[in-house]
Amino acid sequence: MKLKTYLPILEWGSRYNRDSLTSDLVAAVIVTIMLIPQSLAYALLAGLPPEVGLYASVLPLVAYAIFGTSTALAVGPVAVVSLMTASAIGSIAAEGTVDYASAAILLAAMSGIILAVLGLFRLGFIANFLSHPVISGFITASGLIIATSQVGGMLGIKTEGHALPELVMSIVHNIGTINWYTLAVGAVSLALLLWIRMDLKNWLLRFGLPKGAVTIITRAGPVLVVFLTMAWSVLGDLGARGVALVGDVPQGLPMLSLPNFNLDTMQALLLPALIISIVGFVESISVAQTLAAKRRQRIDPNQELIGLGAANIAAAVGGGYPVTGGFARSVVNFDAGAATPAAGAFTAIGIAGATLLLTPFLAILPKATLAATIIVAVLTLVDFSILKRAWTYSKADFTAVAITLLGTLLMGVEVGISLGVAASILIFLYRSSQPHAAVVGQVPGTEHFRNVKRHDVHTIPSVLSIRVDESLYFANARYLEDLVYGEVAGRPELKDVVLMCSAVNAIDMSALESLEAIQHQLKDLGVRLHLSEVKGPVMDRLAGTEFLQHLSGGVHLSQHQAMEAIKALPAAA
Repeated sequence: MKLKTYLPILEWGSRYNRDSLTSDLVAAVIVTIMLIPQSLAYALLAGLPPEVGLYASVLPLVAYAIFGTSTALAVGPVAVVSLMTASAIGSIAAEGTVDYASAAILLAAMSGIILAVLGLFRLGFIANFLSHPVISGFITASGLIIATSQVGGMLGIKTEGHALPELVMSIVHNIGTINWYTLAVGAVSLALLLWIRMDLKNWLLRFGLPKGAVTIITRAGPVLVVFLTMAWSVLGDLGARGVALVGDVPQGLPMLSLPNFNLDTMQALLLPALIISIVGFVESISVAQTLAAKRRQRIDPNQELIGLGAANIAAAVGGGYPVTGGFARSVVNFDAGAATPAAGAFTAIGIAGATLLLTPFLAILPKATLAATIIVAVLTLVDFSILKRAWTYSKADFTAVAITLLGTLLMGVEVGISLGVAASILIFLYRSSQPHAAVVGQVPGTEHFRNVKRHDVHTIPSVLSIRVDESLYFANARYLEDLVYGEVAGRPELKDVVLMCSAVNAIDMSALESLEAIQHQLKDLGVRLHLSEVKGPVMDRLAGTEFLQHLSGGVHLSQHQAMEAIKALPAAA
């Protein structure tokens, strides 16, 4: 059972049957058709030769099939990680050089090792520091940057930079060098891809075609666009007219090899590798859990870290670059009926076959077609509605989204996501440093106690009951002291204070010292301190402390029992 935990293939492989095989093969065919143009396009987005995208779609899928837990997650190159790869490597090597390609392989290896280590030590919770608003803002900004970076490819002009201002300025600067043939290819490709995505399915269904056939044709649409523009390239001699073509692509699979672990390069790539790992994991686990819930299946986040780590290490060994689970292709894999992770392994076989047989034909493919493919693919990433939802629900969350979005757009992906994480943590610390607390009174005729500002409740002048709605730790300990002292100061008739701790999940050392300070201060005023509704784990920590030993009041199971006990006490000295 221990071995099956780390090798899920032993679990699902033991019950693999002919029905699963059929479902996985059908899904693999559809995903392979979809993945070929995407892999080529995303490799170019990462600043790498197009065949590297195919290399990154072979061994990683096999590795994930062995170590991953999702039946539907399709691993491979994705837009956001490709952009982050280009941003990370572009600062240490020139695009198109051997050092650039070597750095991409090393980045995949480092990302894989980081993910695997996080999984082995069950540290998946680290990804929780990337809140959903921050991720949404980051992905929206990344989608805009990616789309803008492909405008140059659509126009046949050179663009530079990894942030929006740099890209826009380079487009403006080179706008006079547009190649009109390239623009025509890009515009036609974009129009066809948009039509395929938005209307082809309905159009085919109106002709009465079976739903299964319609799905396959729709998924194969981008490949058809590739073939059409390749034919256009040959018939129109587009290469001679200045249209950038993919060019010669090496036929066959690369030799397996280990990355060059250069210490200086590793040091430069450490932070980007960590960020890519966390962002890739968050994107992947979100997709995997969403799809698993639809089949009432369970995803193990820590094993997913190991699975993605193995996939990235495999990408490095196979000459690829960082990969993760992609949303679009995973949904396609799910809808196509993938029954087990074996569907990914079969997809890998299909990609390997394409790499062996089809690469000679890719030389005539216009790069503008791949640019259009990327633009259409990232349209789903851009979601400005998160700004409106965040503004309506929480101004603090809106601030985190806005900082992440603007930081990414203006300063690049690494700075943007770092600013977003920092903003989220600061907002959390600010919120928890000023915890909500309420003076409570008894709802007449019940044993319930509610906020005196929200409900018509009964209070006793000699008793102050304060409900603390946050765990107590170093950041809010002093705030609690000030709150209690402020409430006590205006109540000369006060004899007892009760801290209602129903929402307190933890009390750290600093908070304990603050409670002791409150106890001493109240004792000097002749006021008893009580606690009520203290949770078991918190009580375990407090047991045996001097605070409980010298507590002037008592610890009560419920707020109602605390009030009854106080009524039976003699007046404080």
